[in-house]
Amino acid sequence: MSSTSHDLAPHALYARSHGLPLTASTLVGTAVLAAWAAHALHAYLDPGRLVPVVALAPMLAAAAIGTGLQEHSAELNRTAVHPWWSRRLAVLLALTALAAGSLALAVPGGTQEFGAAAIVRNLLGAEGISAAATAMIGARLSWLPVIAFLSSAYLAGGSPATRAALVWNWPVQPGSHPGPWLTASLLFLGGVALYTVRGARREDAGG
Repeated sequence: MSSTSHDLAPHALYARSHGLPLTASTLVGTAVLAAWAAHALHAYLDPGRLVPVVALAPMLAAAAIGTGLQEHSAELNRTAVHPWWSRRLAVLLALTALAAGSLALAVPGGTQEFGAAAIVRNLLGAEGISAAATAMIGARLSWLPVIAFLSSAYLAGGSPATRAALVWNWPVQPGSHPGPWLTASLLFLGGVALYTVRGARREDAGG
């Protein structure tokens, strides 16, 4: 029993130092808000009404995850005996899984074009941007690129599924298209890899 507690102690300390309980609560709250919005928009009548939800809810969730990766106790990482990259990866994947699962449950399951598939895809792409921003400009400002890109894509509206549109306008494309999935997946993998290797950029000493 004492051995198990000893093994879990570093993980619990890491979670507290990064404010992960608050981040997890924010993600659940975002999913609840998305479910309310989907119901208020009467998406069961027209799946197209879900576009604001599948575009903007992942944006908020990814922004919350990114800011939640801030290292409130940098000394903890600097004095650690073992490298923290595995914990960074585990925490990021766990938060992404929580956000993806809760957001997928928030939208009506019967919608094919703008339902669970689209909102999960957008969450992955948005989280890739957020994770990369965390590594490059710091967790405190990581929400800026996420909100700037996804809000501009939403305001630009849907466009024909041309090759260019699938690359830059993927957040408002139907969930059945493979092109936006490829773009979002590449963003996710690249952002996660960058954050896992570099961690959050230190903002107190200018990186």
